[in-house]
Amino acid sequence: MAELRESEYHSGFVCLVGRPNTGKSTLTNALVGSKVAITSKRPQTTRHTIRGIVHRENFQIILVDTPGLHRPRTLLGKRLNELVRDTYTEVDVIGLCIPADEAIGPGDRWIVDQIRSVAPKTTLVVIVTKIDKVPKDRVATQLIAVSELLESSAIPAEIVPVSAATGEQVDVLTDVLASALPVGPAYYPDGELTDEPEEMLMAELIREAALEGIRDELPHSLAVVIDEVTAREGRDDLVDVHAVLYVERSSQKGIIIGKGGARLREVGTAARGQIEKLLGTKVYLDLRVKIAKNWQSDPKQLGRLGF
Repeated sequence: MAELRESEYHSGFVCLVGRPNTGKSTLTNALVGSKVAITSKRPQTTRHTIRGIVHRENFQIILVDTPGLHRPRTLLGKRLNELVRDTYTEVDVIGLCIPADEAIGPGDRWIVDQIRSVAPKTTLVVIVTKIDKVPKDRVATQLIAVSELLESSAIPAEIVPVSAATGEQVDVLTDVLASALPVGPAYYPDGELTDEPEEMLMAELIREAALEGIRDELPHSLAVVIDEVTAREGRDDLVDVHAVLYVERSSQKGIIIGKGGARLREVGTAARGQIEKLLGTKVYLDLRVKIAKNWQSDPKQLGRLGF
């Protein structure tokens, strides 16, 4: 890829794609240098395209962290896939994430086929993620496998191994992505890390806290809506945040609340700390759990919940 000329400013949009749980959100946060996307060990955590912004003296990268592409089983799944494919056609670079600790499978090949059919002219960079999780020889084997995948698909692409957890090669990846961007203006002011509304970020932080330690299908069934955010009357150092966690069944409601409400209190404590960092003020967080039966397959409920 071409080197950046110091006399020219480059800017553009980079879409991170891949199967669920390939490290896209963690990588977004590592590239930005701050938490703008929620992370979870559970697949399909990301529901929205989170824009993170990478600032340097001579370039600006706007990162779009998409939901993981998967074969959908619900209307929600179909809408998430459509969101990803729409994003393909609107960006300057596609960063395909393939983890070093998992063999390349049909899902990866399917995504490569999607990229080739939907956005054949968009620059592709393949990012081999999670290289800290395997020995060096396993990384080398995965790089060879990725090269063979690209060769069989006749898609030219640069391959960059990286660890978002340790920071290894993150700077290299940043330079590779920047060098593929066109000459253009800065889209966002220096210091702005994301253009997502605060309410959406708050909802995502609550959902992240609620997913921590969950071992069933709940990640797909949980949605969070911020009902109200108000400054506490008579206090300039406290904000009241009222949020509703929606699940599909009463059994899921019981999991979120926990025995005697203990689990929901843990969720509130964890989320409140993150929201206070986001807002820069103390927060009173009120959480309620409601059932929205089969919301993932109901167009009206999907719309009401922001999808």
